[in-house]
Amino acid sequence: MFGLGMPELIVIFLIVLVVFGAGKLPQIGEGLGKGIKNFKKSIKEEEAADKPEDRGELEDRKSSD
Repeated sequence: MFGLGMPELIVIFLIVLVVFGAGKLPQIGEGLGKGIKNFKKSIKEEEAADKPEDRGELEDRKSSD
């Protein structure tokens, strides 16, 4: 992916642990998880909203022919 192996990820985790402390990590993880969940939800809603419009445009084109 980005050339990150296990040793690099461990170093990043240790730096985050030192900067934020062990007490904040669960809150950071929860916030990150909620953010990813909301992002996926908005993408799905956007795709669902686009589909009926595309179908409506196709039906309009067929009826005008």
